[in-house]
Amino acid sequence: MPISTSTDPLPPRAATGWRSPLMLLMIMAAAMQLSFAAWWNLMNNFAVHELAFTGREIGIQQSIREIPGFLAFTAIYVLLVMREQTLAYVSLALLGVGVAATGYFPTAWGFYLTTLVMSVGFHYYETMNQSLSLQWLPKEKAAAGMGKIIAVGAFAQLVAYGLIFVAWKTFELSFSTVFLFAGLLTLCVVGFLIIAFPQFREGVPQRKSLVLRKRYWLYYALTFMGGARRQIFTVFAGFLMVERFGYDVHEVAGLFLINGVFSMILAPKIGSWIGRVGERTALTVEYIGLIGVFATYAFVTNAALAGALYVIDHAFFAIAIAMKTYFQKIADPADIAPTAGVAFTINHIAAVVIPVVFGLVWLVSPAAVFLIGAGMAFVSLVLARMVPRDPGDGHEVEPLFSRAAPAPAE
Repeated sequence: MPISTSTDPLPPRAATGWRSPLMLLMIMAAAMQLSFAAWWNLMNNFAVHELAFTGREIGIQQSIREIPGFLAFTAIYVLLVMREQTLAYVSLALLGVGVAATGYFPTAWGFYLTTLVMSVGFHYYETMNQSLSLQWLPKEKAAAGMGKIIAVGAFAQLVAYGLIFVAWKTFELSFSTVFLFAGLLTLCVVGFLIIAFPQFREGVPQRKSLVLRKRYWLYYALTFMGGARRQIFTVFAGFLMVERFGYDVHEVAGLFLINGVFSMILAPKIGSWIGRVGERTALTVEYIGLIGVFATYAFVTNAALAGALYVIDHAFFAIAIAMKTYFQKIADPADIAPTAGVAFTINHIAAVVIPVVFGLVWLVSPAAVFLIGAGMAFVSLVLARMVPRDPGDGHEVEPLFSRAAPAPAE
């Protein structure tokens, strides 16, 4: 198919071949992970070994990283001057620039600044990715499509982690070299996307104002608790690996490599499984598993067991697809873009506070951080049991402990 020169956006279902909206979403996911995965792999070691960070400083840095997520609702105002697909490209480019610059500012304030730049790009991209996925992917195929997107992102993670794992010791790489190379890779992929893909229309025209609806309250609550749960994993589980168990850069890369393999293999299967069993069952399985994982984190003393918990914890992230497809089924189609921004803000209310507060708790008792996380997972489990078995407009919440209606006698 020749590259379109028309400025009129194409309907998503009009695209055929490899230049489809799903393919674009998958390549964007890969572009994001090429830089973010490398940054995440090096972040704790860079903070500890280059900047001598403790739990206090890492908590501040992670809270700064979450501020753009808290402000993600502002994306709806940026959409007054550019389309969602364009904003996704700009966001990926900003992410690449922030990561590329990280190693050249080896001070606490420099790390805070480059973290902020990187994070603005990351969170605006994630907001647009969620919005475009829910608009471009048909409801009956959305969970499976999102599983494929996660799998491609996981493959890009494997590339990043694999290169670091092999090359870090072999070539005695520096932090600045890896950060620069990872950021430039993302910028190169963004350039390819701009050239190779046409502009696609969104679904139903989106409202260009903030949307908060009472009937979405359960989705908001699940999103809020998901943000709190995510911080336990992304901030403190990773920090545990480096501070308590002494994982080196290449060992952290190896751990992430295992996570990437699991995500690449399992995410498409998990997406299809969610389509079969429904969001309620999928989320229930996730939160029961997380209660066990967090409770075990609190008392783990073996480095290998801690690494295994980290991999299991990460595997549960793919089930978060269920929250997105639940919202897709209950939402007014015109609410998807503005609600994506609001949801990211709600997700990051806890994320802005938890790293700093829990960073101080960490100084007293690391176990307490993970036990509180287990309590959060239990609250999420209660909320998950209120997701309807067949969600839809007008059927957004099911009473707790409700039972399926008995089948009529034959």
